[in-house]
Amino acid sequence: MKKLLTLLFTVAIALSLATASFAQDAGAPKKDDTKKTEKKEKKAKKAKKDDKKSDDKMKGDDKMK
Repeated sequence: MKKLLTLLFTVAIALSLATASFAQDAGAPKKDDTKKTEKKEKKAKKAKKDDKKSDDKMKGDDKMK
């Protein structure tokens, strides 16, 4: 009975340690990733703004004719 209890206890500890060691890290993203994302967003906003300006210029040229 004592051997069975020891075996059961050993399996329980081994399982809990294995679960903790193989668990995924769900922490915050790395700084580099956030900086890259911010740069991409800024570029997208700037490109959109530039496109809007060029469209406004095109409309202004049509009105002059």
